[in-house]
Amino acid sequence: MAHEIDFKLYGDDLQIVEIRLDHNEAVRAEAGTMLFMEDGIEMQTSTGGGIWKGVKRMFTGEGFFITSFLNKGERRQHVAFGAPYPGKIIPLDLKKIGGEFICQRDSFLCAAEGIDIDIAFTKKLGAGFFGGEGFILQKLSGDGKAFVHAGGTIIEKDLKVGETLRVDTGCIVGFVPSIEYDIKFVGGFKNALFGGEGVFLALLRGPGKVYLQSLPFSRLADRIAAATYRNREQSPGVAGIGGDILGGILGGDRKF
Repeated sequence: MAHEIDFKLYGDDLQIVEIRLDHNEAVRAEAGTMLFMEDGIEMQTSTGGGIWKGVKRMFTGEGFFITSFLNKGERRQHVAFGAPYPGKIIPLDLKKIGGEFICQRDSFLCAAEGIDIDIAFTKKLGAGFFGGEGFILQKLSGDGKAFVHAGGTIIEKDLKVGETLRVDTGCIVGFVPSIEYDIKFVGGFKNALFGGEGVFLALLRGPGKVYLQSLPFSRLADRIAAATYRNREQSPGVAGIGGDILGGILGGDRKF
């Protein structure tokens, strides 16, 4: 059973979550995300349940090890974790949303001790082959608080029964288990080749809550890589400018 924990968010675009722990309370976090901890906090690194647990976490983009921060002091102690890139930290009370949350791979930041982090494969074979970033999803389960990180601006949608939403696979932060998830072909040769949005989109069907992000890390990384390549390979002048314009027309966002 997960402990109830108190927290406070700091910042706007590069947020920090500070968690207050009473005596013998603990929080689990992805390795390398800790910002600071007070002197009564004891850090313990492990696979979180055996070698297979660590291997499965690696499939979701997380590290092999997970770190627990336990308050061994007699008074309340604080530990804080930082977001890995510009965006928002989303606090989730799993008890209030049915005990589970399905989220994008590598989005987990930290959670109360007792929250289980596992793989949630897509149900349909087509989604696995064509979903790109949506192939492997994370499942957070338990009855305490968990925190996930997403890029850019966050949009929260409450879908009604049968209501659908077509979304770029990378722009999904996560959703409750009552949401049906599938992959659909965009359709049209020009859409697929020049649309810049990938050949496939995720189809989400309600009822339930969905979180979306405006800046997936993959999109940010692709833009940085493309800009770095152009700056390195292109010489200044008319040819360089023309190459930038043509690349902007044809390039789009890479999905695979």
